[in-house]
Amino acid sequence: MALPVREQLKYWGIAFVVLSVVLWFLGDVLLPFVLGSAIAYAFDPVADKLEAWGLSRAAATAVITVSCIVIFIVILLPAGKLMIDQLTQLFAIAPDLFNDLRSFLTERFPTLMSEGGALHSALASIGDTIKQKGGTVVETALTSVGSLLNVLMLFLIVPVVTVYMLLDWDKMTAKVDDLVPLDHKGTIRHLAREIDKTLAGFIRGMGSVMVILGTYYAVLLWAVGLQFGLVVGVIAGLLTFIPYVGAIVGGGLAIGLALFQFWGEWWWIVAVWAIFQSGQFIEGNIITPRLVGDSVGLHPVWLLLSLSVFGALFGFIGLLVAVPVAAALGVIVRFLGQQYKSSKLYLGYAGQRAPGDQ
Repeated sequence: MALPVREQLKYWGIAFVVLSVVLWFLGDVLLPFVLGSAIAYAFDPVADKLEAWGLSRAAATAVITVSCIVIFIVILLPAGKLMIDQLTQLFAIAPDLFNDLRSFLTERFPTLMSEGGALHSALASIGDTIKQKGGTVVETALTSVGSLLNVLMLFLIVPVVTVYMLLDWDKMTAKVDDLVPLDHKGTIRHLAREIDKTLAGFIRGMGSVMVILGTYYAVLLWAVGLQFGLVVGVIAGLLTFIPYVGAIVGGGLAIGLALFQFWGEWWWIVAVWAIFQSGQFIEGNIITPRLVGDSVGLHPVWLLLSLSVFGALFGFIGLLVAVPVAAALGVIVRFLGQQYKSSKLYLGYAGQRAPGDQ
């Protein structure tokens, strides 16, 4: 005899509460395992493709692992060191940049920048704050990551978890599918496919877009000789998942730095502007339609709300689970909306009449 709906909701509610408590108390401990699972999920289609080409699952996992190690050593380590150096330098010279901005505004708009005025004091305060706190912010960010998950644990446990999860991914999903309640197997499978479609579109699709655009901006800004071009490119790439925000923030920062660096050489400033304009064109017309498409269904406002709420409740581990939870909730809400529109509560007597009835 099947359990009544009320009983089922009670048990699922208890499971949700237990999961939330576990995340609350063991978030730091679970972080490497969540990271490893997320990376394995992202690379599972690559492993499936290699299997289709004739490799075994173990061989496919080995190929992916070796490729990632090579990329990390050859590209990511040097790029990461360069980015940290540029970020530290940017904070160091930020007061000079604000002084130059203040001088420029004083010459052009003397009434706004009168001594003791609000704008004059605000710019001076911002410059002094960045000078005093900027380097500390970078150091604190790096040391907080170390204290949160222990850097050694991050670089040792996460790869091991990723390899084992990737190796046994298909077996684990089959086991989970076997545990789904039989009465709801069809519905849950449908929801799981929709959630996977949304996650794949966002994490794999938008992740690829972020990497491509971040690399594009960083390389071209470095090619035109813009200082801190790597930092600006990374910031613009990371913010690409929010429509237009990455281009606006990254473009504004890049053009602002270009104005100070290339003042009087307008062609270089135009070149920086053209880089972001072309990046927006490529992203909107070529990259995003092909890699993401129109099936994501994860609204940026909903995503930001999820990141804020889960980050505040569960810390860094909450930021990692926010995207899959947001995707799952979005799919479930859409499903419930469809169920509601086909229910008697929505249709009432009017929905039961024939189309020609008055």
